Amino acid sequence: MAERKPAKTGTKKSGKRTTGKTSKGFTADERAAMRERAQELKAAARRGPRAGKADGEGEVLAKIAEMPAPDRAIAERLHALIKASAPALSPRTWYGMPAYAKDGKVVCFFQSAQKFKTRYATFGFSDKANLDEGAMWPTTFALAELTAANERRIRALVKKAVS
Repeated sequence: MAERKPAKTGTKKSGKRTTGKTSKGFTADERAAMRERAQELKAAARRGPRAGKADGEGEVLAKIAEMPAPDRAIAERLHALIKASAPALSPRTWYGMPAYAKDGKVVCFFQSAQKFKTRYATFGFSDKANLDEGAMWPTTFALAELTAANERRIRALVKKAVS
């Protein structure tokens, strides 16, 4: 019979970095967004399945109010446009940004340019949106401003996404 080797008993290493170096994988803004997403999931679990549209709308409006002026104006207009175009969508936050869900699944979302230090804000659709058109279709749009033509296009896309 073969002899068994004793189990190694060493000290476990901490998951925290001790060198003071930062990760090259995610930016500080991306890590903050992931922390916000974790908080959103915990809050949703505490509220349970009976949480209504009013809960999510308050959170979305609070996030919009925190945005700098150019992004706030776009986000406010988008919020009103989406509520009018697709009343079946429920406002909620997603990675700390305004999003709109159907049956608990995010269909569309807004990302502030200022939060992620990008050139433009974006409005996008998740894979739950019914936007399929052939073998390739756009799912995220750059938003420098909301013109009447942009609003018409967004309205049509949101309606199609929830159909």
